[in-house]
Amino acid sequence: MMNIDGHTRTCGLIGNPVEHTMSPAIHNTLAKAMGENLVYVPFHVPEGCLGAAVEGAYGLNLLGLNVTVPYKSQVIPFLKELDPLAETIGAVNTLVRAEGGYKGYNTDMPGLYRAMCEDGVPLEGEKVLILGAGGVARAVGILAAQKNAAEIIFLNRTVERAARAAEEVNAAKGGNIAKALSPADYALLPKEDKYLVIQATNVGMYPNTDEAVIEEAAFYEKAHTGYDLIFNPAETKFMKLVKENGGRAYNGLKMLLYQGIIAYELWTGRQVDEPLVQTAYAEMRRAMNLPMA
Repeated sequence: MMNIDGHTRTCGLIGNPVEHTMSPAIHNTLAKAMGENLVYVPFHVPEGCLGAAVEGAYGLNLLGLNVTVPYKSQVIPFLKELDPLAETIGAVNTLVRAEGGYKGYNTDMPGLYRAMCEDGVPLEGEKVLILGAGGVARAVGILAAQKNAAEIIFLNRTVERAARAAEEVNAAKGGNIAKALSPADYALLPKEDKYLVIQATNVGMYPNTDEAVIEEAAFYEKAHTGYDLIFNPAETKFMKLVKENGGRAYNGLKMLLYQGIIAYELWTGRQVDEPLVQTAYAEMRRAMNLPMA
């Protein structure tokens, strides 16, 4: 048990809801192991109170905050400064205390990239299918473009949204790497091509665990690897369908881990070594009642 005193620094999570969060398991484990006098707590911020929450956090001398749905884009007007990656993506998930306010960062995409590297899933040279066209999907597309994917295709029920996401990726990359299709049009993809498929929607998230954006086995035969950004449940229907059709499948738990590691390093200025990363990962799994990997 840590000793909370007059020198204890506070970090936390703002969102609506926050009750499901696994982030305290990451940050309090890191603080304890590294001897940092720091505590991390979730803050439920009701609709309409975001600006007051950010201003209040600064006034209360909070060291930093994570930001979760639905505030990752809404928080930007209340920040003093934006990191270039967060500005490009248009979403912030980490606030770092600066002079006169908070600086916003996006550690989700660097966290996803570190997770994919850890799992042996490259982006460079890959043909990437992205399910979804919301903020997370667009951010994944920008990441894939930055890491030199060969091709990026957004599959979304509303093709106009997918087309806008593709346009944003192409503008960020300065090329014509991304395009859009409806989910039903996957049959138009070249039969011989195999893809890295990244599931960037909420479909299949607890409690609707028996759902997937696309159900047909023929689609999953095109996937050599599936990466679902959902972490609850630990195995989504999307992942099951990928595996049933011969592909490898991963969930978003390591992305959650590494975005937290990067945020912690930004707040404290200290590097987290790999053994401690694995300790934090084990603590997350314990908190979720998952078997130790």
